[in-house]
This record gives sequence, C-alpha cells and structure tokens, in this order.
Amino acid sequence: MAKVHSKINKELKSWIEQQPMYFLASAPLEADGHINLSPRGLDSFRVTGDNEVIILDLTGSGNETAAHLQQNGRLTVMFCAFENEPRILRLFSQGNVIREGDETWPRYRALFDESIPGVRQIFQLDVTRVQTSCGFGVPLMQLQSQRALLTSWAEKRGEDGIKEYQVKKNARSIDGLPAPGLSD
Repeated sequence: MAKVHSKINKELKSWIEQQPMYFLASAPLEADGHINLSPRGLDSFRVTGDNEVIILDLTGSGNETAAHLQQNGRLTVMFCAFENEPRILRLFSQGNVIREGDETWPRYRALFDESIPGVRQIFQLDVTRVQTSCGFGVPLMQLQSQRALLTSWAEKRGEDGIKEYQVKKNARSIDGLPAPGLSD
C-alpha cells in the first residue's frame, strides 16, 4: 500500500496545499534522547521545488525541531487526509535552520505573510524520499478553523517580548541540545 515517489509532483503539491495540518518528527542522535512530534497548522508550509519544502516556524513552548535539525539535519513531515479520500504523505528530509540575518532569510521569509507575528526561524528541507500510504485508519474530521491563539499570544508579547521568551525558553532542547542562534 505504500508508494515511493521520485518527487513532489503537481498532484501531491496540490493535495499538500489543501491540508490544514501536518506533523514534524525529529530526534537527537543519542539513543536515550527524546523523539519529538510536533503538530503544525496556520499558513506555515510551502513546496518550493520538486524536492524542496520550506516551513515557517513560529515561537512556541519548545524548540526541539530546530535543535535536532542543527544536530543531525533529519526531519520527517507527515500529512494526513482528515477529509475526503484517505491518504498519508511522508516527506523524509535533510534540512537546516535559517534565522533572521542569514543570507537566504529574505528569499524564504518573503514566501509567507510578512505580518505573521512571532516568527522564530525557517526550516529549509531537501526532501530525500516522498512516500504515500493508504491512510485507511485515519479518522474523518472536519476543520472548524485555524486557532488564532499562537499569533494573538505573539502580538501581545511584541517583538522584544518574543525575543526575550526565545532566549529564556527556546535556547535548549529538553535533552540539552543547543538551538540555533539562541544558545551560548
């Protein structure tokens, strides 16, 4: 039932763009490290090429994905169809973290609404494997709306408050790995 694709073709790109939610999975190299699985939504995902995707990362309670990407470059993105025909799509990738001030920041940041508050960094991913599977076990659900809580929280904190929060709460992973641009 699983099928490997050589690239993110037009049909898969179109399907990705219709999904309101996706998941990021990462892990440190250490066997006793914590595996991270992070749900994502909002307007934070772009397919920029047959084998490249960009993720706008907003400030949150932790920064595991960035710490893991910095350590080993591995990230898996998973989309599930919660409406219509069943499908699961996994994008296995190697990537890096782009922070404001990096050379490629302006090009990738311009792909997203500039008014989104609380942007922490961007993940640039080179997709090494595109895999679909049936999704028969994924429940049917209907989207009511995207939550505005994260962006409202960031707006209330303001730019300086967000930077302070990032240094205080996002500088290290729960396993102690440094996060790009935030740790000593």
